Amino acid sequence: MVRAPVQGVELNQRPAGSRFASEEENMQMMISRRALLASAGISLMAARLPARAADAPIRIGVINDLSGPYSDIAGKGSIEAVRLAIEDFGKDAPGRPIEVLTADHQNKTDIGIAIAREWYDAKGVDLIVDVANSAIALGIQTLARERNKLVIFTSAASSDLTGKYCSPNGLSWGSDNWSNATALMRLLLQDKVDSFYFLTSDYAFGHSLESDSRAAIEAGGGKTLGSTKVPLNSSDFSSFLLTAQASGAKAVVLAMTGNDLSTALKQATEFGIAPGQHLATPNTYLSDVHALGLDVGKNLTFMQSWYWDLNDKSRAWSKRYFERMSRMPNDNHAALYSAVLHYLGGVKTAGSNEPAAVLKAMRATPISDMFAAKAVIRDDGRVVYDRYLVRVKNPSESKGPWDLLHIVSKLDADKAYRPVADGGCSLVAKK
Repeated sequence: MVRAPVQGVELNQRPAGSRFASEEENMQMMISRRALLASAGISLMAARLPARAADAPIRIGVINDLSGPYSDIAGKGSIEAVRLAIEDFGKDAPGRPIEVLTADHQNKTDIGIAIAREWYDAKGVDLIVDVANSAIALGIQTLARERNKLVIFTSAASSDLTGKYCSPNGLSWGSDNWSNATALMRLLLQDKVDSFYFLTSDYAFGHSLESDSRAAIEAGGGKTLGSTKVPLNSSDFSSFLLTAQASGAKAVVLAMTGNDLSTALKQATEFGIAPGQHLATPNTYLSDVHALGLDVGKNLTFMQSWYWDLNDKSRAWSKRYFERMSRMPNDNHAALYSAVLHYLGGVKTAGSNEPAAVLKAMRATPISDMFAAKAVIRDDGRVVYDRYLVRVKNPSESKGPWDLLHIVSKLDADKAYRPVADGGCSLVAKK
């Protein structure tokens, strides 16, 4: 189906007749020999691609999980956020149509990379956004650099995207695991919660989240008593939860998100894990809380980049979003709107869709919109802005179905993210 938002069209696509492995691969596998062989000869391929006319469409590809455990976190809501950004940019359009391609990667690494490769090589896509799966994101990060294209991550949270696998062609606009985990672990340690057991999604995202959490625990004098790796999209967490309960750790860290997190929390409540042990959920979203309900989610504390009820601007934008989606947006959706709007502004300023020129314009222009005020793009590709520590409301505090979070405190941008010198990014000048 073709749907035409202001100045653009949408083309839904997945590779026809593809047969790919379904296993989740970790970070190192994203830079594996298979990934490198698949992209071999790219310089020759790029040289053969026809030059695009100055008035050719700007093409943006939205790839994420449209049907699986991360469909609430990203999914169709991300596509709608992109449409809103294109519509709002319409009056300042850069003199050419804007096309949007969409695809469901099904949380399968090979499928996601195959779609991205076809978009970059055959479909003339200038920018890929969202992604939602860190294993796939790490593969697309490599691909974008090889093809000299752009990618902006809003719902892929691996800190390695701006660390050891950083790229001059990739930006992280949404939250990341370091930011989500470090503040929460420090808060728990301050409250004398000093021993931890992890239930971790067994792929790149979960591994990164556990690693960042462990580092904060160790730095604060706490102990990690153990870890169990959990398959993505699990339906029964009982054995994992009983193992964590038997560990005697003061906190059980659920290093997962989306449907897995909701399911694990519901089953943890049934097993009576809390209040005997604290349940820590570093990577939590508004949709997770809505799926849980306040009876289960009440008093969970975690980090957020944005909340629909934060101020007048956030409420006004969220009202428009709600009218289309019949649900409030996550901070991922708001980040994606901001990223696409700023990218289109960069194209206009640069007078070109050439990646280096667009990125230069984006870095030179302050980011100030309904998502973030005075945000900046660092050398490692990390977009930094103030973040918020939030608490899930008790049922008696809520005034409506989406009145779910209470802002506890604001964390200034300079403290909310890993110091740029500590990530191991090769783009950062050593001092």
